[in-house]
Amino acid sequence: MAEEQKITGKMEVAGVVGPLWFAGWLFTIGFVKLGLVKAIVATAIWPYYLGAKLAAGGGG
Repeated sequence: MAEEQKITGKMEVAGVVGPLWFAGWLFTIGFVKLGLVKAIVATAIWPYYLGAKLAAGGGG
């Protein structure tokens, strides 16, 4: 009889979240048209800038 192989894997959360965070940051810089200083600050709080822009009706 053939031997059975069991392959198990584990997906690292940091391996998925990091690129998503980076993409969100880049999107926010372009969408909100942030300057250099605000873009640097947005590395930590980019959801705030995005939410403030959308709440102000600047969605388009």
